[in-house]
Amino acid sequence: MSTQLQRRLALLDDDDHRALLGQGLRGIERETLRVDRHGQLARTPHPAQLGSALTHPLITTDYAEALLEFITPAEHDISLALNRLDAIHRFAHSRMDGDMLWSVSMPGELPSEEDIEIAWYGTSNLGMLKHVYRRGLALRYGKAMQCIAGIHYNYSLPEKLWQLVAASEGIVEERRNALRDFQSESYIATIRNFRRYSWLLMYLFGATPALTTSFLRGRPHNLETLSDDTLFLPYATSLRMSDLGYQNDAQSGLRPHENSLESYVTSLMCAVNTPYEPYGAIGTKKDGEWIQLSTNVLQIENEYYSTIRPKRVIRTGERPVQALCNRGVQYIEVRCLDVDPFEPVGISLETGRFLDAFLLFCALEESPLISAHEGQVHARNFARTVKEGRDPALMLTRDGADVPLKEWALELIERIRPVAQLLDEGHNEDGVHASSLGLQKAKIDNPALTPSARVLEEIRALGSASAFGLRQSELHAAAFRDSPLMPAEEAMFDEMVAASLADQATIEAADTGSFDDFVAAYNSSTLCGNQ
Repeated sequence: MSTQLQRRLALLDDDDHRALLGQGLRGIERETLRVDRHGQLARTPHPAQLGSALTHPLITTDYAEALLEFITPAEHDISLALNRLDAIHRFAHSRMDGDMLWSVSMPGELPSEEDIEIAWYGTSNLGMLKHVYRRGLALRYGKAMQCIAGIHYNYSLPEKLWQLVAASEGIVEERRNALRDFQSESYIATIRNFRRYSWLLMYLFGATPALTTSFLRGRPHNLETLSDDTLFLPYATSLRMSDLGYQNDAQSGLRPHENSLESYVTSLMCAVNTPYEPYGAIGTKKDGEWIQLSTNVLQIENEYYSTIRPKRVIRTGERPVQALCNRGVQYIEVRCLDVDPFEPVGISLETGRFLDAFLLFCALEESPLISAHEGQVHARNFARTVKEGRDPALMLTRDGADVPLKEWALELIERIRPVAQLLDEGHNEDGVHASSLGLQKAKIDNPALTPSARVLEEIRALGSASAFGLRQSELHAAAFRDSPLMPAEEAMFDEMVAASLADQATIEAADTGSFDDFVAAYNSSTLCGNQ
């Protein structure tokens, strides 16, 4: 245990401070495809019975029109967030006219590109901005990529905790925004540690060792054939997070610096403002219609497909990077988790408990700056794990030397253990975080227990990745429909649907100015303010 981790754990273990650990916030965003009863991509518009994808706070769409996204409110305990997520699933299933939610991150059999609809958000300038951005994504990455689903885990610690740590480490408020900057840089340090150790999450929770042949659209690959419609790698954990996922040549050289918030923001804004010749050849309009927001490396900063992001809740009309510049980092968003196909809501409580311990460990532990070479090593460790993570002979690189994944993983579990124990004391819970560590240790000792191994075993038995996805989707749909919401809960959701539709209509009615002017204003609002 490092001196810093030891000191910070002791600080938080004080009777006067332990309660702070229960005051942070957790939230989940779960993406999931709408499919018909045969497992085929739903070709219908976003159901009006679910509300407006533009304005509903809990139910929206992501890239494809059929790719739903469920967003829980932030809660102090992950179990509460999961309860909210479960309720959203049950409501959605009651309003989808026979469609189901696909239970796997990678899509099943996909139709041709022209038959995959891009998400639509109405006729307002704001709605069209979101739609045209996705048109650009389709041009840059292909529409099949817009059908990949994942779990995003939003995590924050209370500001009072950061104030306590800052005071204990001699950070005083004499300098303007000193505490805000300390909190921001502490989250950036958390992200650096996440880069060092996130390969462990891919081993423990990766659940996409196989995919359908239709997903690749004829792209070159080094996958093995399992059946006529299924490709795989024998030791893969998450092909979704491999080079077969949401990446392209323009982003290949993009490595935002995470040694400070300033350098992170600067590198992203450089990408948003740097022309990329192949996109320039396409242009922003075709036959008078917008097809992408710009011809730069990134259309907007969120196009950078990162495994983790520093975040701040944005205000109306504000860009994410402006929010970070003006008010600092508020929370982090973990984006590398596959949907767990064995869990109806896509993530288990035990996974959430482990993530809380893992992320708190990353936040409290020493986090030296990362050189360009070290960044490459971390990326290589991650890439090896997503493609070969269950290979007993797999070696990762640590401090310039090769180390077996299993050995390093077991060491990390032990380093996280005192953090998990502190969380259990802070939450007044009977060892739930420590228990989750035990479940993860069992996966390290026996790779057959990992989700990726279990998924591959099921796919082999059925002979098809699509057949596995369809079976799990049917099981989960039946479970949700057999346990409908209470009338009061259903009424609450119906009120949110009506309110969201009314809000969209208000936005559309209030629009002034052309869409061209709206895009020009948006693209020019890339500089940080001085608030």
